[in-house]
Amino acid sequence: MRLSRYFLPILRETPKEAEIVSHRLALRAGLIRQESAGIYAWLPFGLRVLNKICAVIREEQNRSGAIELLMPTIQSADLWRESGRYDAYGKEMLRITDRHEREMLFGPTNEEMITEIFRGYVRSYKSLPLNLYHLQWKFRDEIRPRFGTMRSREFLMKDAYSFDIDQAAARHAYNRMFVAYLRTFERMGLKSIPMRADTGPIGGDLSHEFIILASTGESAVFCHKDYLDFAVPPADTNFDSVDELAGIVSKWTSLYAATEEMHDAAAFAQVPAASQVSARGIEVGHIFYFGTKYSEPMRAVVAGPDGVERPVHMGSYGIGPTRLVPAIIEASHDEAGIIWPDAIAPFNAAILNLKPGDSATDTVCGTLEQALEARGLSALVDDTDERPGGKFATADLIGLPWQIIVGPKGLAEGKVELKRRATGERVLMSPEDAVERIAS
Repeated sequence: MRLSRYFLPILRETPKEAEIVSHRLALRAGLIRQESAGIYAWLPFGLRVLNKICAVIREEQNRSGAIELLMPTIQSADLWRESGRYDAYGKEMLRITDRHEREMLFGPTNEEMITEIFRGYVRSYKSLPLNLYHLQWKFRDEIRPRFGTMRSREFLMKDAYSFDIDQAAARHAYNRMFVAYLRTFERMGLKSIPMRADTGPIGGDLSHEFIILASTGESAVFCHKDYLDFAVPPADTNFDSVDELAGIVSKWTSLYAATEEMHDAAAFAQVPAASQVSARGIEVGHIFYFGTKYSEPMRAVVAGPDGVERPVHMGSYGIGPTRLVPAIIEASHDEAGIIWPDAIAPFNAAILNLKPGDSATDTVCGTLEQALEARGLSALVDDTDERPGGKFATADLIGLPWQIIVGPKGLAEGKVELKRRATGERVLMSPEDAVERIAS
């Protein structure tokens, strides 16, 4: 992709409305644009990041055995009255009326709708276990949207819903998502810590928030420092093994870790002082087991092995991709700009043409772009007339993992300069070797 033909509105000045670094950098690097309070347009560069994040989420959900579908954003108020949540949810729910005076709502979550879908088709325990997920835009009318897409009113959510015959099977479904979440966030370059959490309006009696530590986190969190060194389960984890998953979850819940709402000062005091971590945290995922909270009032029942009908046990599991973008920036940036982890970078490399219009530099930049694309990689070629200093600043701001600097001086010796954005390491090498280094 040639930058001269791309839509990347870079801001050189820091926007006054941006309070935290991720909001500042997301605006400056042309990821998002605010359209109204808590509502943002995702510009091409930001959308590429969002799509990369969604791809990782899908891969790990599918690996765990979850199945993707897509539910509508507008829901009937009658469904929520069945569950008893319509009047209880609060002003965060955007209630609307259509032209036929039917009461509707812009869904803040989908427990009711997925339960209605399930009960319409599933009658027997033989169809279980089942976990259905989707990636869908939602709306919650936050009283105080802030920090860009960290806490916005309209947001993209991956929400999954599990259905099982009993509590034991539902706990295994919960453990599947627990492990899938550890893997998902690790692949995005984040060290997440599962912490006991309040169930809030979702309900239930078992819940964990997946927290990354950040000085700009929304709330205080408390944990044992050993969590920072725990190894994340590998890709070949057997998601069908009850014992294997239970062992992983047991390890990851064996030490103290709790959000501010669930914090037990006396229990935390039992952690050795040298191992106590008291910090700010950002929630990047939340999982719940809530048993028959929705299946009982909504009559989502299946016939068991004995032929007796019983309400299914359910859980829900959320990840906010639009929230993950600022969380990743908070965790991975420096004074010059964003540092994207390889797995979710919008492009793999920036190719900086220091003398556009020169036949040699133009040819090499084109060859590099084609060679990277042939390896399944993507590049953003800065072929603009901006001075080299400006190109370097833009490249650092947008934070692509690699920069290939192509100038007449280096090419006279058959070399380009390759820079690793995360470390700042620079090395001169042939264009072919630069491609091999990035692809390796």
